[in-house]
Amino acid sequence: MCTADSLSATTAAALLARLARLGGLVVAFSGGVDSAVVLAGAIRALGPDAVLAVIADSPSLAGAELAAARRVADQLGAELVELRTSEHADPGYQANAGNRCYFCKRTVLGAVRDLARNRGFSHVATGTHLDDRRAAHRPGLRAAAELAVCEPLAEVGATKQTVRLIAARWGLSVQDKPSTPCLASRIAVGVPVTVDRLALVERAELAAGDYLARHQVPVRDLRVRLLGRAGFRVELDQPALERVGSDMRAGLLMRVAEAGLGGQGDLARYHSGSLSG
Repeated sequence: MCTADSLSATTAAALLARLARLGGLVVAFSGGVDSAVVLAGAIRALGPDAVLAVIADSPSLAGAELAAARRVADQLGAELVELRTSEHADPGYQANAGNRCYFCKRTVLGAVRDLARNRGFSHVATGTHLDDRRAAHRPGLRAAAELAVCEPLAEVGATKQTVRLIAARWGLSVQDKPSTPCLASRIAVGVPVTVDRLALVERAELAAGDYLARHQVPVRDLRVRLLGRAGFRVELDQPALERVGSDMRAGLLMRVAEAGLGGQGDLARYHSGSLSG
């Protein structure tokens, strides 16, 4: 019988063996658990001098996420390069027609690959895992394939659950970190992505988080979705949602609207991928 512990041990060993065969490696790093496991594994397999972490710093990255990524990289003893990227200038990205992630990854991973070559690294790896490959709509994976980016987690059969088990085995601080996709993922398909809208999403989520903290409502998952003419929707994980009564609901939506959204707002249970891009 395969236990969770034996599964994580076996997959971790396979991951280290795969990474060791790559030689020098640049990890496209977000600060989340997936890329953190790849980065930690690369350091274990190759040593810190043969590994570089690169994070794309653009308007679609929340400031809090950049700060968190810096802390994780520092904990792992990795050199972190903050690479300014301009995916938001790509017309395909701006159009947000349902394949936005393709244009994003093409720009970002292309820039990471160029940096890797300039620094003398032969390979670029992402935190893509097996569940990502199985997903019905992941246009960003096509860009990664076109750029010949390595996906070591998926290659050794690691699912999201296994990734978290490995993170726990290695004592990574992000082992339970919720998935936090880019700010553009909060903008409904068909609503153009602009720098102003990305900043608006960030302000709205900070306002919502501050309101809930002041009312002592712990939140694991929080999203503010821009729905175009339909207004906006605040999404919370189920335990947080259950603690928000009618009075608090009205106050929360008002506070989010005051952050600059305006229009009609709604409150709903958090659902990953509820706006596809």
